Amino acid sequence: MISIVCTCNNRTDLDNYLLKGLKNQTENYELIVIEDSKTDFKSAAQALNHGGNKASGDYIIFTHQDVLMESATWLNDLEKLVKSIGNLGAAGIAGKSSESPEVVTNVKHGDNPHFAGKKQIDTPVKVQTLDECMIVVPKKVFKIRNFDEATCDGWHLYGVDYCLMMDEMGLDVYVLPLSITHKSSGDPFAPEYYRILGKLFRKYKKKYSTIHTTVYDWNTRYPVSFERRRFWLTNKIYSGAKNRIKTVLKIQ
Repeated sequence: MISIVCTCNNRTDLDNYLLKGLKNQTENYELIVIEDSKTDFKSAAQALNHGGNKASGDYIIFTHQDVLMESATWLNDLEKLVKSIGNLGAAGIAGKSSESPEVVTNVKHGDNPHFAGKKQIDTPVKVQTLDECMIVVPKKVFKIRNFDEATCDGWHLYGVDYCLMMDEMGLDVYVLPLSITHKSSGDPFAPEYYRILGKLFRKYKKKYSTIHTTVYDWNTRYPVSFERRRFWLTNKIYSGAKNRIKTVLKIQ
């Protein structure tokens, strides 16, 4: 059986996305919803550890509330996939590695859903880290290693940190070829994101020169302030060029 752990601060999103997809599933599951207004728990890691340690399934899905499973056999398909992967530490539906310049995913996201990846996958793909919108962990692994509440003492990057811990344990991380719709595209500009990113740099810079995430490939040899500026400039330049192209096309 699969356990599903979700923190909820918006009941409408929970009803319209996660619960909507779950009610059609053919597979039995355990659902643990942690009602949270970001005051009950100090961090996502703390909240998810609370739920994960209560879970009784062989696999635990840690998911956002605004994730829609797109088929009735979604959980069954996921269980078959994770059982087929040896040496599994964590799996998800979006991730990044040094081998691919693009995000590996079949996810559609945003208010007007569109594919987040450039190329759809049909087999599991090994990556360095996963996006936090959904992470699957074998219960036997979670018993050994919970999310790091000291490092990830906020609401960002707990999944990235967990994947790097899996690598240190000699376990593998994979993106699964499953489709979901994710309402939110995330907020990589939040100040807390960079505060926790700095803690990841200090924790991992001796082992990883680059931390590959679905937001950006962060170079741990430089200060976070420098990397933040580089990311901001890259995205500002890209967005500006895209807007200029749209303007030209409208004029023509």
